[in-house]
Amino acid sequence: MKKQLLVALLSMMSVAVFAQEIPQNWFNLDREVDGLPGVSTEKTYEKLLKGKKGQTVIVAVIDSGVDAEHEDLADVMWVNEDEIPGNNKDDDGNGYIDDIHGWNFIGGADGQNVNDDTYEVTRLYVRYKDKYDNMSPAQVAKLSRREKAEYETFLKVKADFEEVRSGAEANKQRMTQTKQMVMGGLDALEKALDGKPATMENVQALPEDPELRIGKNIMTQAAAEGITSIEDARENIEEQIEEAMKYYQGQLDYAYNPEFNPRTIVGDNYDDINERYYGNNNVEGPDAFHGTHVAGIIGAIRNNGVGIDGVADNVRIMSIRTVPNGDERDKDVANAIRYAVDNGASIINMSFGKGYSWDKGAVDAAVKYAEKNDVLLVHAAGNSSQDNDSTDNFPNDGYERRGLFAFLKKRSADNWIEVGAANFEEGENASATFSNYGKKNVDIFAPGVKIYSTTPDNNYRDAQGTSMAAPVVAGVAAVLRSYFPNLTAEQTKDIIMQSATPVDAMAIQPGTKKEVKFSDLSVAGGRVNLYKAVEIAKNYKGGKKGKKMNSSKGA
Repeated sequence: MKKQLLVALLSMMSVAVFAQEIPQNWFNLDREVDGLPGVSTEKTYEKLLKGKKGQTVIVAVIDSGVDAEHEDLADVMWVNEDEIPGNNKDDDGNGYIDDIHGWNFIGGADGQNVNDDTYEVTRLYVRYKDKYDNMSPAQVAKLSRREKAEYETFLKVKADFEEVRSGAEANKQRMTQTKQMVMGGLDALEKALDGKPATMENVQALPEDPELRIGKNIMTQAAAEGITSIEDARENIEEQIEEAMKYYQGQLDYAYNPEFNPRTIVGDNYDDINERYYGNNNVEGPDAFHGTHVAGIIGAIRNNGVGIDGVADNVRIMSIRTVPNGDERDKDVANAIRYAVDNGASIINMSFGKGYSWDKGAVDAAVKYAEKNDVLLVHAAGNSSQDNDSTDNFPNDGYERRGLFAFLKKRSADNWIEVGAANFEEGENASATFSNYGKKNVDIFAPGVKIYSTTPDNNYRDAQGTSMAAPVVAGVAAVLRSYFPNLTAEQTKDIIMQSATPVDAMAIQPGTKKEVKFSDLSVAGGRVNLYKAVEIAKNYKGGKKGKKMNSSKGA
């Protein structure tokens, strides 16, 4: 992760500074052996699984795309051996041409690919605006029950849309002002030093002058980040500010732009939610950072002396590109789940989410399809520091009740694990500050801060988020279903939940300064632990009789 000086100094950006040095593989380490609250991966292989042979498990990564040629992933990518590469034919008859490593539902048959897209709140704003905007009370009174429900949805969507778009405009302006302030502070410091090097001693020796305060604070933090030159600090912060300004401009140009619609690239009939066969076979796409990072956490080749070791050792990664730079679409998510199930995946990792849903019913139907076919779904809880028990986060495991059955209690999918992000610290900082949580709707926590993994073009770097925590759990699930192949998806979840390491401490509730019991942040009340999970799996007798996993086609 790039150094984030601006964050610590001026509290104007929300990315944390990591002054503490921890091992790059901390998420695989053990609290007792290594002093870090990882998931005990290495200890498990050394003490419980050494000399044992597992079955190959296919893990689908529904994400932004995966670099299938990465040095630490190429040999663990799923290969559809019933398909002949490059012949432009659907050799296996599954409806997808040349789907060698998976499929891309946000690309066109002509090879083009969606990169930027809108957020769901923008799409819903456009969907309802012409029909419901500026309605008089008399007009509202004449609406049908269904239309009144849509009208209420529109009012909420409109308020949210206008708030977030104006926020993006304000933040862009704020970054412009921040740049002027920061650069002015460094200029003033450089002038005051009068040619002297910007050492801590020289900087602290300067008088307590308000004009020098910003520059002094910057260089104090810079020293902690290993930067001792004013010019280097200036370049570092300017790059961050430009990236922030680009991000907010992108929000205005794409995410919150009602006029922007990249769906024409895909060429599907977007109104046909049942349409399945569209897209192309480019499983990497134009920006595969996120998906490649996720894939490496799950299954980067272990013990090859290159890069990192993933959690699972007997996996094949199926890449299903569905998530653009913007919100994923429900139609694509539903089709991605079905594709994964139909082509042999036993576990699906879904490191994405949003606050609104265009067609939850379509995704619910796909989740039920996965449940029926014994496929485990692992989903990231989100990074908004919110309580998922009281705030919507989609997709989720609750099946929507409609029509005559709307009054019934909502049923939940038994094959779904919702994952929050844990920190490498313990005590009050055990939860990541950004992580969503929920005593009812977040199942378990897993390492999600400063996670080092694969990135495109044979690179590696840190990233953080519940997006990184979910694949840790997916990797744990893959180990269980590999070495104990008779476990069902539901039983695998049960073992993961039973084996969670309790965190018996008061922790800062994300998004607040309030201290709560860590056990109040999730159903399991603790962190995922592979070692304990394997111990339980060895003698597991709970639940219904296990059944074998889906066929590992191409594994």
